[in-house]
Amino acid sequence: MQNHILSIILFTPLLGALILLFVPKENKDAIRWIANFFALAGLLVSLPLVPMFWEKVTSGDTAPFKFIEGAANNWIPSIGAGYVIGIDGISFLLIMLTTLLGWISILSSWTAIENRVKEYYIWFLVLQTGMLGVFMALDFFLFFVFWEAMLVPMYLLIGIWGGPRKLYAAIKFFLYTLAGSVLMLLGILFLYFHHQHVTGIYTFRLTALYQTAPHIYSDYGPHVATLLFLSFFFAFAIKVPMFPFHTWLPDAHVEAPTAGSVILAGVLLKMGTYGFIRFSLPFFPQVLADQTPHLGMTVRGWMIFLSIVGIIYGALVSLMQKDMKKLVAYSSVSHLGFCTLGIFALTPLGISGSVLQQINHGISTGALFLIVGILYERRHTREIAEYGGISNVMPIYATITMIMFLSSMGLPLLNGFVGEFTILQGTFMENWRWGAWAVPGVVLAAAYLLWLYQRVFFGTVTNPKNEKLHDLTPREVATFVPLLIMAFWIGLYPKPFFDILKQPANHTISMARPDYPLPPETTVNAAVPPSASGMTHYSPTAVPSTPATAASKSAKAKGTN
Repeated sequence: MQNHILSIILFTPLLGALILLFVPKENKDAIRWIANFFALAGLLVSLPLVPMFWEKVTSGDTAPFKFIEGAANNWIPSIGAGYVIGIDGISFLLIMLTTLLGWISILSSWTAIENRVKEYYIWFLVLQTGMLGVFMALDFFLFFVFWEAMLVPMYLLIGIWGGPRKLYAAIKFFLYTLAGSVLMLLGILFLYFHHQHVTGIYTFRLTALYQTAPHIYSDYGPHVATLLFLSFFFAFAIKVPMFPFHTWLPDAHVEAPTAGSVILAGVLLKMGTYGFIRFSLPFFPQVLADQTPHLGMTVRGWMIFLSIVGIIYGALVSLMQKDMKKLVAYSSVSHLGFCTLGIFALTPLGISGSVLQQINHGISTGALFLIVGILYERRHTREIAEYGGISNVMPIYATITMIMFLSSMGLPLLNGFVGEFTILQGTFMENWRWGAWAVPGVVLAAAYLLWLYQRVFFGTVTNPKNEKLHDLTPREVATFVPLLIMAFWIGLYPKPFFDILKQPANHTISMARPDYPLPPETTVNAAVPPSASGMTHYSPTAVPSTPATAASKSAKAKGTN
């Protein structure tokens, strides 16, 4: 089983979709039970991966990717495409998040979807397979197939089962994402032919492209390399989404069904940040290190600037919203701004904090969309002004909401604090000004979430329509329990997650910044020895403090800024 664990996880949801094809559409209860069974099965078959991967971490396995299946050219040998999948610590955590939120999303749909039930669950399970494939693929052609495969199901989920403006939102989502995908395809083809030019071999194998892609800067010059970086940047920035490519997100979230919003915020947006870490940083280290200004700033400076603007802008716009779902949607722009800030800080702490915050965002914001969806099912309105005093009639619901709000705003002892603090620490180590500009986003998050809670839950029930709202059902409580457990686990004991992320974070930085300085007193994990190239494995408590290191980093930071 261990040799094919990833394929089993990948195709379990697709098997469920195929079985649903043979179930009569009139038998809605059977369809719901089968879909929920395969969603839960997808989670359960992924659980053995946890001890398997942990054993790799603790045994000192230094291979960049683990559980590799397939081989180059075993799928379409004429073009050098292969079915090659594998994971590292980053993709492992994202896969576990995907299987968890996939089950929760499908479970939450039990009473919310009444029309075309069969098609809904089929497309949701197909979407699950597409998302898992993106995080597993180690062949660029295979990655692109999965990247595009998840686009159609999400388009249909919004366009068929969405709200009043569902077609507008679905088409906007589709066109934005497709535009970025076309640019990324051009970039993939450039890397593909450049690799052939250098080695004489046609291949989409990711580990092979890691060796040749950085040479594009010297072979074709900085302008071509920068344009190539931008071809990937637009695809990933639209998916995140980074400011100013975020305008499709509020419409998609507001019009999507509740489960669609949960999976969109919890998993689909992470494909953009995952793409930055997996492809943009290792492929274009010289572009990010280049001190040549473009429109007044370096490429890396622009990435940091757009991240900080997204943090502040998303939080300010959230403060002004009158629709709860749109407020949560704009909060995603702010929270994911922290994730991209950590990525482009280009420090091991920044990368680790970014990935952990992506997991945190999936947990917290996924729960927030479930919270909004539960009220919408009962009242069919998301207007904040329609509510007040809800804690008097739905105390369990109000308690869970408060916990997830505190999680989302980064309260210590909950998951959001650990991710944001690590990102800010990694950013301050690189340039204190970047961190200082990002910190107000934390304060604003507390402002819009606490103000929302005050208006919806505190006081007396002023609207007679809210007086007889029933509290959470056991099924609805079940959707929150795993999210609450994860929020407290990461907040109270995040060490296992940092242990999992330690090696891939260092490996990514070793490719993106081969000369990244770490102090000699940095603690080296005994289970993960330094590589032959001299790469040092960071300690989460280490801060570069030697005079030479500080001077070197200060000069670089000023140049980038």
